[in-house]
This record gives sequence, C-alpha cells and structure tokens, in this order.
Amino acid sequence: MKKIKFVFWKDQDKWLGYLEEYPDYWTEGDTLEELKENLKDIYKDLTGGHIPYARKVAELEVV
Repeated sequence: MKKIKFVFWKDQDKWLGYLEEYPDYWTEGDTLEELKENLKDIYKDLTGGHIPYARKVAELEVV
C-alpha cells in the first residue's frame, strides 16, 4: 500500500482538498471520508493516464 500526502480544509459545509503531488486537481466532499475517497479516484485517474497533460510537482537536486 502506497501513502500519498494531501492538503485539505473545511470551507463552510464542504471539505476541499488536493493531492500534494498534483496541486492543480482539487476535489470536495460532504465529509472528510468522502473527500478522501474522491482524492483516491483522482489519483487513479492521474496515474492511469486518464487525464492528459497532468501537471505534477517534483523535487530537483542542485549543487
């Protein structure tokens, strides 16, 4: 099982969030659990090639 980080917050009556690795792709849920499920679905779509030209955050080591 792989663990990925996500950012989330509550805005009035909705939970909003995005995957830290893919900050352009937000989703929402009525509950925190629903938000987590929606984030899992987005992750599957992004890593499965279903979203073309998906932008991603990565690290670059420089000297």
